[in-house]
Amino acid sequence: MLDNDVALDDRATPGGTAVDMRPPTVDIVIPVLNEERALRGCVETLHAFLSTSFPLTWRITIADNGSTDDTWTIAGELAADLPYVHASRIEVRGRGAALRAAWSESPAEIVAYMDVDLSTDLDALLPLVAPLVSGHSEIAIGSRLVRSSRVRRTAKRELISRCYNLALRVSFGIGFSDAQCGFKAVRADVVRPLLAKVQDDAWFFDTELLLLAEHNGLRVHETPVDWFEDVDSRVKVMSTAWEDVRGMVRVARGISRGAATIDVPRRRELAPVHPQAVIAPPPNPLLAKLVSFALIGLVSTVFHTALYAALRTMWSPEWANLVALAISAVGNTEANRRWTFGRRGGTRMRAHSRAGLIFALNYLVTTLFVVSAVQALPEYGRGLELAALVSAYIMMAILRFVALDRWVFRVPRTS
Repeated sequence: MLDNDVALDDRATPGGTAVDMRPPTVDIVIPVLNEERALRGCVETLHAFLSTSFPLTWRITIADNGSTDDTWTIAGELAADLPYVHASRIEVRGRGAALRAAWSESPAEIVAYMDVDLSTDLDALLPLVAPLVSGHSEIAIGSRLVRSSRVRRTAKRELISRCYNLALRVSFGIGFSDAQCGFKAVRADVVRPLLAKVQDDAWFFDTELLLLAEHNGLRVHETPVDWFEDVDSRVKVMSTAWEDVRGMVRVARGISRGAATIDVPRRRELAPVHPQAVIAPPPNPLLAKLVSFALIGLVSTVFHTALYAALRTMWSPEWANLVALAISAVGNTEANRRWTFGRRGGTRMRAHSRAGLIFALNYLVTTLFVVSAVQALPEYGRGLELAALVSAYIMMAILRFVALDRWVFRVPRTS
């Protein structure tokens, strides 16, 4: 439930014209946290645009999630001064939490959101919501990565964005290109059952919502946008990336266990159109297990390589690899037991003892690669040695996955 709501849509405008009492077709939510400098300009600019250039009925909702500066005061002033502006506040921080609360309470048929920095050109707003109004799609997102988009941002942010979305495409087979653009809209009757399944309340909220939507057969429409990077962005890239990886593993586990299936309304017309059927794709537990296994394997590979490099300064390649691989293998096996295979396959001791045999084979192959590289091309030094180690580790990952799935964590037969 939203707290401290300020909604003055049921009064006359300052000019004396009565405000339309009908529920808005589109509710545009602006989540804010300590945005006292940007909020007023953002809302006034958006309000002027909607008043002159947007043909549908609308409302602006300022969703404050725990600001400690004057953001909430400014939000109240804007709601009092401008028609069709609504302000709500929750004390829980997180963009996802703000959107969850605002979207759940909205009276509109379509709920949307955009970032307070207005990085996305507002001319894309009508193309964004049009497929939802027509009944063509259930969710619409702005994309900075399709060919016709025009984007201006640093090379670092561009690389991070493309790598993140590539990881989603490889892991989940997604059909959309840009999960994180702060410019999205969704049918209200569709988003509410989705929100009941979305667990993240921070930056992964968008991605989780889209993954669940596609898994349940909903159509996601992409709109190319013109987008300019906010140089004052306060997103912490590394911590956010780590939370995103954890979120991907969690969603993959949910899909593999059948916990991500949602009873959502299918295509409903908001305007007279010919309905189109949507066939939900069948669950793909193998894909979900592969995603979880790959992410855990990535972390294990980095840890194993770093530990090997440290131990190599004191020990021979054989001993350094033995210790590094043993430590990383125990962690890898336990992580896969918990998250990839759902603690199946009997007791922890049984699982680790079987995994120990795979470890022995893994050690023999990786050590053979490393020692052979050192002996054959000693002039290339430690760099070639680490490259050989990583190559062998990756090669063995396929065999390891099959062995874990079919033997170590095999589901016992029931009589």
